[in-house]
Amino acid sequence: MMPAEQTLVVGSTGFLGAEITRRLRNAGRSVRAMVRGGTPSDKLGILGSLGVEHCIADLKDDKSLEQACRGVTCVISTASAMLSRQDGDSIETVDEQGQLNLIAAAERVGAQRFVFVSFPPTPLDFALQRAKRRVEERLRAGRMTFTVLQPTFFLETWLSPALGFDPAQGRARIFGDGHGAVSWISMHDVARFAAAASEGDGLAGKVIPLGGPDPLSQLQVLRIFEELGGPVCALDHVPESALQAQFANAANSIEEAFAALMLTVSRGVALDARNQVQLLPGRLVTVREYASRLLRTKTD
Repeated sequence: MMPAEQTLVVGSTGFLGAEITRRLRNAGRSVRAMVRGGTPSDKLGILGSLGVEHCIADLKDDKSLEQACRGVTCVISTASAMLSRQDGDSIETVDEQGQLNLIAAAERVGAQRFVFVSFPPTPLDFALQRAKRRVEERLRAGRMTFTVLQPTFFLETWLSPALGFDPAQGRARIFGDGHGAVSWISMHDVARFAAAASEGDGLAGKVIPLGGPDPLSQLQVLRIFEELGGPVCALDHVPESALQAQFANAANSIEEAFAALMLTVSRGVALDARNQVQLLPGRLVTVREYASRLLRTKTD
């Protein structure tokens, strides 16, 4: 009997990586989760409860990567230094060189497929964008079957209290004038595409921009919350000029990346979702559904 094919998820304890892992296991797939030393026991416990094997490795440690990739047929990488950092982590060491290290290690041990989570190109020049494009170029030049997913801004992050957007409590930070339309996307939809890209050939060899079904400005999103019974919000506008100054004067590449992404939100990034739905049919989560769920959670 041939051994079951196994998928390595890198970034498995992050919010997107965890959702991909859960989705793969629910489909009966064999999953190995790459975690770093010092990962909290509760996160390891969640992986164990899903029946997921975990291995300790670091994108900055070539030898550990080769061991993590050994025996897997597919690698899915969502890892980034943007939200989770340890000593020595940076855009350069994790998002660029670390991902390049991972691709090389996967090739050396015979992995066949690589799914990489990136983001759509923006007009701004910044280290995180350069890192993403270099990794994408390396995958195109490599010998593994690849899929690059380029989701826009996650509902669950950018329309959440974590970034000052809390309409359930009557407060909302608005980047720029609030009129730029964004194709906000749910992490659940990104996870669905990542899981599909890890098997079969329908998404193979493609770079796929991913957006939600309804491009909406930040102010339009607030109106949806109000229509659903949320309070009228006190707005904290961050002028585009302040975001530009933050971008120009960033002390490091992570601060630069956050400023660049906030500028992108302020200016808007709208995608036509019809192409992605043709590639992988299915209903996309709407902003209204997300808002309804968030308001319901606040009142339960």
